Amino acid sequence: MLVTRQSESGSTPVIAIHLVYEDTYEAWSSHQSEAVRNWLAAQAFRGEKGRVVLIADPQGKLLAVVSGLGLRAAMETLSLWHGAALSDRLPEGTYEVATKLSPAETMQFALGWEYGLYRFDRYKKVDTKSPERKQRTLVVDQAIQVTAQQINHACSMARDLINTPASDLHPNALAQAAVDVATKFNATIRRYAGDELLKENFPAVHAVGRAGSVAPELVDFEWGDQKHPRVTLVGKGVCFDTGGLDIKPSSSMLLMKKDMGGAACVIALAQLVMQAKLPVRLRVIIPAVENAIAGNAFRPGDVLDTRSGLHVEIGNTDAEGRLILCDGLALADADEPELLIDMATLTGAARVALGPEVPALFTRDSSLARELMEIGLKECDPMWQLPLWAGYEDELGSKIADLNNASASGFSGSITAALFLQRFVSKAKQWIHLDLYAWNAKDRPGRPVGGEAQCIRTLFAYLSKRFSSTR
Repeated sequence: MLVTRQSESGSTPVIAIHLVYEDTYEAWSSHQSEAVRNWLAAQAFRGEKGRVVLIADPQGKLLAVVSGLGLRAAMETLSLWHGAALSDRLPEGTYEVATKLSPAETMQFALGWEYGLYRFDRYKKVDTKSPERKQRTLVVDQAIQVTAQQINHACSMARDLINTPASDLHPNALAQAAVDVATKFNATIRRYAGDELLKENFPAVHAVGRAGSVAPELVDFEWGDQKHPRVTLVGKGVCFDTGGLDIKPSSSMLLMKKDMGGAACVIALAQLVMQAKLPVRLRVIIPAVENAIAGNAFRPGDVLDTRSGLHVEIGNTDAEGRLILCDGLALADADEPELLIDMATLTGAARVALGPEVPALFTRDSSLARELMEIGLKECDPMWQLPLWAGYEDELGSKIADLNNASASGFSGSITAALFLQRFVSKAKQWIHLDLYAWNAKDRPGRPVGGEAQCIRTLFAYLSKRFSSTR
């Protein structure tokens, strides 16, 4: 039966949420009152996916929520987005799931609930009485609630960074965001800016960022016990990408504030790892630049030095992300980490291949790829493997340098970009490259148009599983 109970304080009603499948609707509804059955019938509700019906008591107060899940046979488990869809649209109140869920489903629902409450309103005059500002609380086991809130907080931080315009999130501000997270956990921080990058042997980062009105930077921080396995994260931090002298058309620049999405997701993942006190020696490297146009901008045809000693001919200044990453990866690789992960909004080709919702995964370890893809499906945070196809290596050839930063053919762009990065990774025991979009192109519950935190939940789940057993 539909029931509302009082909260522990006795002052707040806790509204029941009933999750109903189409194929079990008849059995479920047979246990409800005639009035409830009649009301659901009047709404033509039969448990269809995405349908929500509010049930009021005789005084007109909200008594319960009935939410359709669709056909059970079509679902392996409850999705995070079911929770997001409800918190995104329900009235203000305190809620509790009345349907019996597994611990994993409860976590997904609780995280989705938190996720669905996200709003980026930094630049809006916010009306605190607006429906979007109402409090919607979910009563759930405290341990699950804490974990869900921590993951959501990290993801929200990444989304905020991605949504912030480049006028406010320039290279110095992005670097400071990384430093702020590192400082909270007493990490050891190294930070280089402007010509310091040349002195410290980050020539490619300097070359890409030197034309910007705000100097390029690189943040490098470490946390954890030196005896633990080394995990290193590298994030592409291009705060705005004009394309450089190979300038993008105006329509292609509209979303280029998000070109630091890889760095934002790395910072968020690092926060979760440190917050969970995973037994790893964590290192985080964030090169932060703006690919701008000025008299000192790097040019097509230039040959750039890199930290590794390889020389790169510039075939296209709009292939700048791989240039700053190659210095970061060379720094990371020198430590021979157990696991090296880079995240970048790197190529349009990955979006053509997999669309905006599925980041491209590259790794030399096929079993690792399979495990990550499986976890991604469970976490509603997918990624999919594309091959490091050696047959395309010659696309990066140069007659005057060790390699070119852009393929002349125009084919297999995400693969050739990954092959470029692979040239700078030789000592890491395992390497993962993620080419992500970091943006929601269409409005959906929990996923408004704007910045998206991709790969964070999957990678955190994987790292927690892999390294918690080494305590």
